[in-house]
Amino acid sequence: MIRNLLTLLFVIFICVGVQAQNTVGLLSYDFSKVYDGYNLMYPHNQSTTYLLNNCGEIVHSWTDEDDVRPGNTAYLMPDGNLIKTKRPAAVAGNPIWAGGGGAIVEIRNWDNDLIWSFEQNDEFRRLHHDIAPLDNGNILMVSWELRTEAECLQAGRDPALLPDAKLWPDYILEVNPSTDEVVWEWHTWDHLVQDFDATKDNFGVIADHPELVDINYETNNGGPDWMHVNAIDYNEDLKQIMISVPTFSEIWVIDHTTTTAQAASHTGGFSGRGGDLLYRWGNPLAYQNGTVDDQVLFYQHDVQWIDDHLSTTHPQYGKMAAFNNRVGADFSTAEIFTPPWDMYNWAYTYGSDNWGPAEPETTFFHPDTFPMYSTGLSSVQVLPNGNTLLSAGRTGYSFEMTPDNEVVWEYRTPLVGGNPATQGDTLVINNNLTFRFKRYPKNYQAFEDKDLAGVGYVELDPAIDFCDISTSIIENNKDYQFRIYPNPANRMITLEWDGWMLDRFEIYDMLGRQIESFEATGGRKYLDTSDWDPGIYLLRINGEQVRKLIVSH
Repeated sequence: MIRNLLTLLFVIFICVGVQAQNTVGLLSYDFSKVYDGYNLMYPHNQSTTYLLNNCGEIVHSWTDEDDVRPGNTAYLMPDGNLIKTKRPAAVAGNPIWAGGGGAIVEIRNWDNDLIWSFEQNDEFRRLHHDIAPLDNGNILMVSWELRTEAECLQAGRDPALLPDAKLWPDYILEVNPSTDEVVWEWHTWDHLVQDFDATKDNFGVIADHPELVDINYETNNGGPDWMHVNAIDYNEDLKQIMISVPTFSEIWVIDHTTTTAQAASHTGGFSGRGGDLLYRWGNPLAYQNGTVDDQVLFYQHDVQWIDDHLSTTHPQYGKMAAFNNRVGADFSTAEIFTPPWDMYNWAYTYGSDNWGPAEPETTFFHPDTFPMYSTGLSSVQVLPNGNTLLSAGRTGYSFEMTPDNEVVWEYRTPLVGGNPATQGDTLVINNNLTFRFKRYPKNYQAFEDKDLAGVGYVELDPAIDFCDISTSIIENNKDYQFRIYPNPANRMITLEWDGWMLDRFEIYDMLGRQIESFEATGGRKYLDTSDWDPGIYLLRINGEQVRKLIVSH
């Protein structure tokens, strides 16, 4: 039995060494600390949507024609259907095109059969970036719409900010897949303000109208893609829509209890404000309030209410989150903040000169800083176990982090320009663009009665032994209530368990050498590790259970 354990320890040691050299696919995995589930990934420059287990194995996929590309998101619904966006791979000559452009939203069942499709891509409008499926089966979509030079000038746009003689402001449409009807719309163009030309429409004092959008706030060099909305989310309880406007470095919230006519006005809906902004946050300078020091968002992505797969008692439930791409010259963060919502007045409380809060309540950094850096794309997801799943989109690097900022799982999208990467490849920025990376719980309704056995890997030459062996070890731990703390430890480790009256413990280093062997009663044992070398040790309990100990001094 000892010989078998030593063999197992040796194999684990070898596999840990191999795993540490991985460059694509699964990079690291602490099985005892990650949130168990399946990961949905829809990378750029190819047409397949992947569902992966935490070992990086493909357990399901939805493959499209070779001549289409993501447009850019996909959502797995509880009934097992996939709602995805896509576009033609070739975009040369398209009248409306910018990064993040889409064209088509479709629903496919688990077997990849096409159920429904909707397209908007012509000289006047084009879908792009993101969608938000609603509980009633409808889908919110984001679209560019053409506004001519004459329309822009009449709306009060400064001619110096129209080098292309047009704008593509964003609007939101709600589509009913059962009828193919557009049942609701909201247009930015209906909620403008400007202080450039008193003879044109929308003239006013911008600072006095934070609920309106300054048509001359410009950070995109006057390009038509003025707003570049890159995310949309919906709050079913509040009946509100949130969008990310990265060129403004803001999130905006809109009332969805309005009719389309009310959404084009300044009255109506539960808020009484029609389609005017209920709330905006991230950059008060966009409405001429505050100072440059008040800016907290910098070309953000994946803005959301935190509610996916979480209990309403989760401490982060109902707050807002965003991936903050350009917060630093070479690093990104993610932010969680609580908006000043007043349910009694059905409004977001406005401060002395802007909407708060003044700063996020939680900011996530990668411990090594740079791996989390991305100038665009990217995502953040608060997990039910308290961990956070983050993805730096431009390098396809996704990782799970504990509340103590310990990275317990890492995965790098193993594609090079849409083709499978080989283990050992060094991927550079934009080689494996990944818009978002999302984890669904193992007990998610969509997975009921589904075969989720691994069927291979995205990458070539995957390093698979480490995950296979370590997973089998952790499976053997499920029937034990065993606690180790602190772990990593400095000089003392406490072992606690709910076991028999007498328990046998053996501790080995990663070379298979036995460090200690003892029996203990009472459910608790203190280990003095001050004389141990720093490193990883394996604890064997009652001849079968194996746990990892880390000594850090």
